[in-house]
Amino acid sequence: MIGAPRTRHSIFLVGFMGAGKSTVGRILAQRLGWAFYDLDVIIEAREHATVANIFAQAGEPRFRELERKALAGLLENELQRANAVVGLGGGAFAQPENRKVLQSYGARTVLLNAPIEELRRRCNESGGQRPLAGDAARFEQLFEDRRAAYRLADFHVETGGKSVEDVAGEIERWIDETETDRKNRKLEVRQ
Repeated sequence: MIGAPRTRHSIFLVGFMGAGKSTVGRILAQRLGWAFYDLDVIIEAREHATVANIFAQAGEPRFRELERKALAGLLENELQRANAVVGLGGGAFAQPENRKVLQSYGARTVLLNAPIEELRRRCNESGGQRPLAGDAARFEQLFEDRRAAYRLADFHVETGGKSVEDVAGEIERWIDETETDRKNRKLEVRQ
């Protein structure tokens, strides 16, 4: 994907399950006046099945393939036309192929992080079906396995003990700062 077009100014939220990517993403998109996309919801709509059902019936490798295609579709289509906030599934950014394609499009990534106990509590309280959250030992191992990939995000926000509005505000301030820096660099180049 060398020479891929840029994604305008879109922001990709990454992090472990329960980090708040969908919740924060919707609020952040509203604050910015941008569209919001939840990659798991896109996959579910295309496949007419829940993520849990896809995992159960086709397995994780098939889900990861669907995830790669959905991400590529967003990058090549919707995100070329308008700014957006995108909530990636918990494992999406942990996949090297996805990180590579995001990087080739100049995507800006934000890690939403919280202590594992907080993430587990949120997953348990959400009542949703999270195929990889059922087993406590597996949950902890996945968290550890993905941490190195998550650290590669451009900006990190600790969400533990913060309101959704506070987290969205922190990201919004970072976006404003990076936009100002980018504009200043363009001015310096022109002079």
